[in-house]
Amino acid sequence: MLGDYPLKGRRASEIAAHIEQGVSGGQLAPGTALPPLRDLAAELGVNANTVAAAYRLLRDRGVIETAGRKGSRILPRPALTTRDQIRVPVPPHARDLSAGNPDPALLPDLAPALAAAAEAARAEPVLYGHPSVDPGLLALARASFGADGLPGGPIAVASGSLDTVERILGTRLRPGDAVAVEDPGWGSLLDLLPAMGLRPAPVRLDDEGPLPDSLAAALDEGARAVIVTSRAQNPTGAALTAARAAALREVLAGHPDVLLIEDDHGHGMVDQAYHPLAGAGSRHWAVVRSAAKAYGPDLRLSVAVGDADTIGRVSGRLRLGAGWVSQLLQRTVAELWRTDAAPVATVAAVYRARRDALLGELAARGIAAHGESGLNVWVPVPDETSALTALVQRGWVAAPGARYRIQSPPGIRITTADLRPDEAPRLADDLAAVLGAGGGGSRLV
Repeated sequence: MLGDYPLKGRRASEIAAHIEQGVSGGQLAPGTALPPLRDLAAELGVNANTVAAAYRLLRDRGVIETAGRKGSRILPRPALTTRDQIRVPVPPHARDLSAGNPDPALLPDLAPALAAAAEAARAEPVLYGHPSVDPGLLALARASFGADGLPGGPIAVASGSLDTVERILGTRLRPGDAVAVEDPGWGSLLDLLPAMGLRPAPVRLDDEGPLPDSLAAALDEGARAVIVTSRAQNPTGAALTAARAAALREVLAGHPDVLLIEDDHGHGMVDQAYHPLAGAGSRHWAVVRSAAKAYGPDLRLSVAVGDADTIGRVSGRLRLGAGWVSQLLQRTVAELWRTDAAPVATVAAVYRARRDALLGELAARGIAAHGESGLNVWVPVPDETSALTALVQRGWVAAPGARYRIQSPPGIRITTADLRPDEAPRLADDLAAVLGAGGGGSRLV
């Protein structure tokens, strides 16, 4: 019995289905503790192994987390829902700064690249049995990775960075394994992990990236993989510096069997240098770059380089399922890349100017904020709900920090991608009025 929701079932699948039904219907709230195995087994009149199997099913489906003697609880964000559902309605009069999208005005015209890809397909159609990766895209990706000092390795093409990350995790990890992730971090990733039956192990960060001591603690506690955002971290804008990357490589060198995934989120639209972690001694590693931010979110394509075994497993599994990413899409991205259709220096300068304009105005009003790179600014606040509500009344909609947090303090994310510099003073004034004399919440660390 859990409050007014009686647990039922004789078989493991029945018990698991009934608990999941309670989660879906709202009778079992996130954080609810489930009965100990033997207690529930006695209540239902079944063997304790049956309840254990039910709990394993729920863990593998991302509905609960199990922590040994601490028991099992409904996950704070069950896989039945997504963090994107935590939204603030946008009134007609309000400026929406919550979406995290690039500025459409800075995205390239796709027509010439699509025409070139169509002509290539006419001249040489891609048929079953052809190589799965377009040679032009492969050459560009290999040159880009090599120019940034990454170790050589095979390259895989998948449908966006999250798709790549999911495929890589699936090659190495099993349900119940812990993954070290940034906190605050990418909400979609924080949803994906429990959906795969994996446990997020939060790692604190500042403007230079994950803190070495926090990463070391997560690895010492048994994390089997670590995911680091190299640049334009979502939601904080953090970007690895050379010194921080060196410190993290030292930590990783002590854990050579941990799977390392680097998400170079800012590739193609930031001006910060790239400082790789790969090469620190990790036996299994991958670096992922996506076309979404530089060329448009609908171009669902990413390239990844890594060790031969990991990338080989990803490519092999892709062949068994989807087969390959459309080479029409691959050729389109290759043409955009080859012709520098969205010049990095130009795009990065615009995004930097917009971020800096808001950060400068906030600093002038004593408000702590973060935004070293990318499309967003993170503002710590004492209370997210009150801050967001008051901002909406003043005509601004920001994203709630709850989408991105595990244990980190509250905050809000403001997308500055299309925020004009002349809008920054009014937004800063309104935010200062909302936060009052205290100037907001504490900084990240």
